[in-house]
Amino acid sequence: MEAERMADGSTSVYLAEKDDLEWAERSEHWLSQSKAHVRIRGRRERRREPLILCGHGVSLRINNGALLVRDGLTHYPQAEETYRFFKGDPALPPRIIMLDGSGVLSFDVLTWLAQQSVALVHVDWKGDVLAVTEPQGYAADRRKVQWQVETRADNERRMAFSTGLITRKLVRSVETLECSVPASRRRDLAIEKATLGLEQLRSQPPNDITALRLVEATCASAYFGAWRGVVMKWKATARCPVPDDWRVFSSRTSLANGRKLKNVNASHPLNAMLNYGYAVLQSQLQVRAVAEGFDPTLGIMHHGRRDAPAYVFDLMEPERPRVDAAILAFVAEHTFTGADFTITEDGVCRLSPQLARRIASLSC
Repeated sequence: MEAERMADGSTSVYLAEKDDLEWAERSEHWLSQSKAHVRIRGRRERRREPLILCGHGVSLRINNGALLVRDGLTHYPQAEETYRFFKGDPALPPRIIMLDGSGVLSFDVLTWLAQQSVALVHVDWKGDVLAVTEPQGYAADRRKVQWQVETRADNERRMAFSTGLITRKLVRSVETLECSVPASRRRDLAIEKATLGLEQLRSQPPNDITALRLVEATCASAYFGAWRGVVMKWKATARCPVPDDWRVFSSRTSLANGRKLKNVNASHPLNAMLNYGYAVLQSQLQVRAVAEGFDPTLGIMHHGRRDAPAYVFDLMEPERPRVDAAILAFVAEHTFTGADFTITEDGVCRLSPQLARRIASLSC
């Protein structure tokens, strides 16, 4: 934080210190929230939720045959947290997710994680998945990859698969609208659009992906249009001001992309949360797809740049409304402050590390 410049030319660190205290207070708040939502396991029950790390100074190393993990620091003062996992330990997480931050690990750690079938995921501050190391590497099932190739090449089979994805997505979108979005004319219109879309997919299925995408895009526009007016509650705005357009959700697209509006580089906190939630969902489905022997890059409905996990993007479609519902419920239940977010030089909204950790846990 910049110090305040006084009228006499002197510099005051008072405001900077207040900002640091506010950041620390909010970081501790979200850290305690994350701990409170960890499910208590039975003594021999295997852990289901991933271990989520964030902050600076993260360390993963092997010590006397065990994995020693040191979580990062996000504020001061903060108690250092360490975890020790032994081979075959029921407390071993299925995945370790690193949210931005910095730290070190060794090749020995990667070997140890592979032997214990623990995936390692790296997500950056924008909510993009940078890397996923699958537990056993990529061991394709020839029959499943052949199914992907043949389904992609056969338009009838490709359309049947893709139409099924969007059908399930629309069904779950209606559930999210009915249960998680405040009643409004826009919500009624979105439910009507989704219902009409479902009827069209059942009675007159599209013949190509372009036509299917048009149906999906029409419903998606109305779906996120129904979110307009979703309120984010704020406190302490005199100490930590926030932009006026953060108070109410207006669009899934971001103003930080210039004239070409896209979902990346979120300029609104709710969109930033969605990006994190989708990133964790992507990593979860990618690990599962590889474990089952599919080629994650061989999409059926989706295709894109080289080596993109297009098949994972396929699998994500019907699961997105579930993430949406979790994020909407989280926003409705909590009051935020400006210290929970920062704005980068190009206008992108960035979550504080501990809040990002809490959001990531919602999609697990």
